[in-house]
Amino acid sequence: MTLKSIEILTIFLNNHGQAAGSSFAHIRFDRINFVQPKEKAVISHRTWINGRPASEAQDQIGRLQVVAGAVKPYVLDISWEDLDGKMQFQRIPVGH
Repeated sequence: MTLKSIEILTIFLNNHGQAAGSSFAHIRFDRINFVQPKEKAVISHRTWINGRPASEAQDQIGRLQVVAGAVKPYVLDISWEDLDGKMQFQRIPVGH
């Protein structure tokens, strides 16, 4: 299927040492507007903590790496648009 755009809306990270509930940290990514089949894309991101942009030192992207034996649960929100302009959305729990 050919897509017009793909957007990873937000990755909500579990709170370190906190009870379950709203996530204090999340990561937003830039939109991908065009990628040829079998090509790869590198997209930039920004970490937000408590509703504000985080400093470079507070960046949370490293928490998405797989560590053998460790559970790294997060929720991935992703949307995409096909060539006819139809938008779709999916929320994917990862690592549970």
